[in-house]
Amino acid sequence: MIQKYIKGTVYVFIDASNIYHSFKKLAWKIDFLKLKEYFEKNTDLGKIYFYTAYDPSYSKQCKFLDFLEIIGYTVKKKKVKFIKDSQMEEGGFRKGNLDVELTIDAVHNRDKFQSFVLFSGDSDFEALVKYMRAYRKNCVVVSTKDHVSIELLRQAKFIDLKKLKREIELK
Repeated sequence: MIQKYIKGTVYVFIDASNIYHSFKKLAWKIDFLKLKEYFEKNTDLGKIYFYTAYDPSYSKQCKFLDFLEIIGYTVKKKKVKFIKDSQMEEGGFRKGNLDVELTIDAVHNRDKFQSFVLFSGDSDFEALVKYMRAYRKNCVVVSTKDHVSIELLRQAKFIDLKKLKREIELK
């Protein structure tokens, strides 16, 4: 499926927070080894990035991120921050955003790929996709229909995660 939307070397950028929220709509999860193998089999994969906030005291998450690095992902992470908010029941909320880091990596690597694949539906990435298009990059957004912004749909080819389920589902 992805072959008809890309050409040349492919770089994949995964906004883990955004994709996590898509999982809530899906009744299944991604097997990240299968996902990488899917791109290796169907494209000329140059690099695959995974961006996430993390809690260093949560060993299960740390092991997962180590696993991703072992199988060939470039993992970019930062510690989750606790933002105090007396208006909230729990006194605040956890926050961690790596949109800027993803954007910087994409811009710095733009001469190394012809196809830009973004796993996110976040409208904040509209400017990045426009930038990539200005440099004649093929742009593909992967997300779920209910979780992708109209801004991204206007700028890039869209692949619904549901259509990749057979190839990348965690069993």
